[in-house]
Amino acid sequence: MKIIPVITAVLVLAGLYFVVFERDTLLNFAQASAAEEAMPAQDTEQSVDQASAAESLVGVMATHSVARTIDSAVILRGRTEAARQVTVASETSGLVVSEPLRKGAFINEGEVLCRLDPGTREASLAEARARLNEAQGRVPEAQAGVLEASARVREAEINLNAARSLAQDGFASETRLVSAEAAMEAATAGVMRANSAVASARAGIESAQASVAAAEREIDKLTITAPFSGLLETDTAELGSLMQPGTPCATVIQLNEIKLVGFVPEADVDKVSVGAIAGARLTSGQEVQGRVTFLSRSADELTRTFRVEVTVANDDLRISDGQTAEILVASDGRTAHLIAQSSLTLDDEGVLGVRTVGEGNIATFMPVTLLRDTAEGVWVTDLPDTVDIITVGQEFVVDGVRVAPTFTEAKG
Repeated sequence: MKIIPVITAVLVLAGLYFVVFERDTLLNFAQASAAEEAMPAQDTEQSVDQASAAESLVGVMATHSVARTIDSAVILRGRTEAARQVTVASETSGLVVSEPLRKGAFINEGEVLCRLDPGTREASLAEARARLNEAQGRVPEAQAGVLEASARVREAEINLNAARSLAQDGFASETRLVSAEAAMEAATAGVMRANSAVASARAGIESAQASVAAAEREIDKLTITAPFSGLLETDTAELGSLMQPGTPCATVIQLNEIKLVGFVPEADVDKVSVGAIAGARLTSGQEVQGRVTFLSRSADELTRTFRVEVTVANDDLRISDGQTAEILVASDGRTAHLIAQSSLTLDDEGVLGVRTVGEGNIATFMPVTLLRDTAEGVWVTDLPDTVDIITVGQEFVVDGVRVAPTFTEAKG
């Protein structure tokens, strides 16, 4: 007997048994198997949807930035300039009879720089003084003439009054009266001449005094002195050289106070005011500080800039005239954000700004104004007081794109 047909028959009988007698159990088992097969398919669809949503967000790095008040400054390129500088020149002609002083020497106010040969000027002064004495001697003589003429007037007046009285009584002739009147007129004219002589004598004194003053002034011009204390920028005139009016004797500069001169553009001129604190760094690395002492109210016609002067102490004379300087003039403080320079970007119009994380994690471009570049970062303004700035990934998003920001600590 073969075993395979027997096994087949047994399996058929078992199947008929379950179909006939265990039909409900078999249906429940089949439904459970179908549900188990359907569940992994649904989970897979949900996972695909979630993955698609995640792929639509752009991952970026961002930081919470809070605005702070900083001291703003106007930066200028300029130079140093001596507080005072003058070229001392001769006012008269003559040969130099003094030994020259060499450039670089420190001189005090009133110190002799050049001395000229007096020539005949001393004789001219003596002559002027002699004329003054002569003119002064004429005044008493002229005044005595006035007294004498006044006495004659009084005498003529008495004679005239007497002649008039006698003429009225018939005791004097008409001729005597006319003669007395003529004598009175002559005496009055004599007084006028005497007073004129006095005035002429006094005029002679004034003229002689002017001549003396001119001679003395001419002699004073022979000595050329320093108008203020400072340094000689050039040698003084050489011994034996001929000076003419206007010929330079020496150039003197004053450096114990020095000026920093810069030119501010018209866009920033309102940020600078007289009295503002200013500092500068010279090309040598030296840093100095002072205050704005002058701000021009007239722009240069070519550059449209305004001259600014800052006065700085220079007692040790370390700062020279003509050095290049970077000048910073303090102005009113402004609120700004300190961000990394790499956070800056450009929009399609070429405007400088930053990408920010807006409401709903939407990327938004905001233009900024660059205030200052420092070692820690750049200070920018025109942003809200609190803003989330994208620091990494801003170049890969545009306005309206949703992002998935990861926040880092803001710059201190």
